[in-house]
Amino acid sequence: MGDDAIFIGKGEAPQHLALKYANRHGLISGATGTGKTVTLQILAEGFSKAGVPVFAADVKGDLAGIAMPGAMKDFLVERAAKIGLEGYAPEAFPVTFWDLFGEQGHPIRATISEMGPLLLSRLMDLNETQEGVLTLAFRVADDEKLLLLDLKDLRALLVDVAERAGELTTKYGNVAKTTVGSIQRRLLALEEQGADKFFGEPALDLRDFMRTDDSGAGVVNILAADKLMQTPKLYATFLLWLLSELFEELPEIGDPEKPKLVFFFDEAHLLFNDAPKALVEKIEQVVRLIRSKGVGVYFVTQNPQDVPDSVSSQLGARIQHALRAFTPKEQKVIKTASEMFRPNPAFSTLEVITQLGVGEALVSTLEAKGAPSVVDRTLIRPPSSRMGAITPQERAEIRRYSDLGDVYDTPVDNTSAYEVLAKRAEREDRAEEEPRRMEKASPTRTSRTTSGARRSNRQSAGEAAVKTAVRTFSNMITRELVRGMLGGLKRRS
Repeated sequence: MGDDAIFIGKGEAPQHLALKYANRHGLISGATGTGKTVTLQILAEGFSKAGVPVFAADVKGDLAGIAMPGAMKDFLVERAAKIGLEGYAPEAFPVTFWDLFGEQGHPIRATISEMGPLLLSRLMDLNETQEGVLTLAFRVADDEKLLLLDLKDLRALLVDVAERAGELTTKYGNVAKTTVGSIQRRLLALEEQGADKFFGEPALDLRDFMRTDDSGAGVVNILAADKLMQTPKLYATFLLWLLSELFEELPEIGDPEKPKLVFFFDEAHLLFNDAPKALVEKIEQVVRLIRSKGVGVYFVTQNPQDVPDSVSSQLGARIQHALRAFTPKEQKVIKTASEMFRPNPAFSTLEVITQLGVGEALVSTLEAKGAPSVVDRTLIRPPSSRMGAITPQERAEIRRYSDLGDVYDTPVDNTSAYEVLAKRAEREDRAEEEPRRMEKASPTRTSRTTSGARRSNRQSAGEAAVKTAVRTFSNMITRELVRGMLGGLKRRS
């Protein structure tokens, strides 16, 4: 098809992914060891050659090989010849390495405000009551113009909210100190997982994910995720945050001739595991609408049913590697997977799924006018870059020549909520100390109890009614506090 499509492989006919439909999203699925990573790699190569930047998480460490030219092994050369891949030769692709922990790539950071209460609540497994208090705290920060950049800012804000619970309840809703304490404990656990390295500044500028090199090739952004996978909820929440930021920041462009960015979501089941219905609905909404921003999203997972039907129905390209059927449940999965394809009269899709070899897949992409093509049993093309990991020395050399090190490698601690609240507490302490100092200076002065002092801790009927009304109002506020598409409160400049 030329330069307007990516060559995937060959079955009965050559199989291509048309660039003008590449923002219609896709699914790569199959059992472990069947070739999903290589398929991801050859698609990333194709997008890069077409000048399309790519983002992908390197879960096992073997995707990093795309930065180095491959070795022309006999079986790869034979495969290339068999499928008619002309000009097959070793080739490296421009790569930028990223790492939430800053160890194997440039650190990726986001501010607490950008993450927002909805995603933070999911990250910390907060219940509905705790999420309501966290949302309230964000509203307080909004109203009082407190920047929430890192975890210490959020901790300081929660302490302030607890200390002012009586005052804030009348304006925002009921604040229980025990609930604040529970959130603080979850924050501590989050910090122990290394999330404190993710929150802060300098925050990621999305434009640094959407670059081309001097030759016009799209840069492949690879996130080192082998360590990150030990905290799967942080992994999934980060990628969901990134997807939502892309949706909110990028302008509408309709259907471009090629995507502005392609986003590969490996281990996609982690995104949907235990996700509440409201969050799944937001994911569905983002996936449906982000296409008009020129972003293609490709889910990579073992089981095609890991992706909910509401999301799966929006995926245009499907590449299904082999599945195994040892149990009735697995047989049901295979049956469902076979029904996702437009049938090919030449073979039974249901039977072929279990017969596919390594490097083979059932492929269906979008044809003219966006209609799905007839499924084809396809030999996947070999990658031109290295299959497998790179050495620490090779990674260090690539990082050394990156021009983003000066931007992201050194953290910055700007004045934010923590410092503002600390100064406020200091002023209040001085104000409280002044009367005591004056009293000590005048020992003959007699302190009096003000006539309006409460003599009993019992609530009046009127007070109880007011608190009930305030609590009801607070619930209304909590439901209405939605930040952007996924609860992201935008960082103030």
